[in-house]
Amino acid sequence: MPEAASAAAIRATIGDSEFDRDTAVTRRAPGVYDLDLSAGWTIINAVNGGYLLAVLGRALGDALPHPDPFTISAHYLTASQPGPAVVRTETVRTGRTLSTGQASLFQYDDEGNEVERIRVLASYGDLDTLPDDVRTSAKPPAIPPMDQCFGPEDGPAPVEGSSAITDRLMLKLDPATLGWALGQPSGRGEMRAWFGLSDGRDADPLSLLLAVDALPPTAFELGLKGWVPTVELTAHVRCRPAPGPLRVSITTRNLAGGFLEEDAEVWDSADRLVAQSRQLARVRLG
Repeated sequence: MPEAASAAAIRATIGDSEFDRDTAVTRRAPGVYDLDLSAGWTIINAVNGGYLLAVLGRALGDALPHPDPFTISAHYLTASQPGPAVVRTETVRTGRTLSTGQASLFQYDDEGNEVERIRVLASYGDLDTLPDDVRTSAKPPAIPPMDQCFGPEDGPAPVEGSSAITDRLMLKLDPATLGWALGQPSGRGEMRAWFGLSDGRDADPLSLLLAVDALPPTAFELGLKGWVPTVELTAHVRCRPAPGPLRVSITTRNLAGGFLEEDAEVWDSADRLVAQSRQLARVRLG
């Protein structure tokens, strides 16, 4: 087998992948973590909000006695930039099944002043201890087979500026939500895609925090262009995902006053709803 083909056949694993290395944090002192935000997860020269949520989620997973994020709410205060950062965590409460903590990510501005970029509040538990009962009316999104969907490699970059994050994702978009790429947005505010990491690493609770904010914004299908910065994002992790690609569905029902909501669902290969989120985002009008 040629060397290139052999390398392509090697899949990254949970704990040993680019995502794990780029979300790694180093404990400097109890509750204080140093890290370096990678430029590989930027879009329009800003660091992706889902990647940032995963970084903070990893720090809280080390600081709290429970391993898995159950719910995490983030307020994005200022735009993060690639480079050094520090996360400071605080344990709010610990219990038998859940522990709650908060964390903030800081960077220095051009004048040398420390600036808070994101603040989160989260509750952690152990997903492996949850019962198996499921009572739901939710259904997986109807997305065509992957070979009938399209990724960034099939067309021009959708936005100006850096789109380095697309090189790290396996993203195949439902053609029914791609009108914006052809200059014919549907106006429905929907985005659906097959999702994974490009190196083949399977999903885990931390990468689900990335998945809820990694698709093109629904604003594109509403006929809007440009950066859609997140103001607040709350994610719920419902269970540990099965191996294989995920399906992500995002919808917007209301755009008013220059703000819209995005509701995301993430389904695994076993047809389980593994994560949900809602975010409030700001859009440019006119």
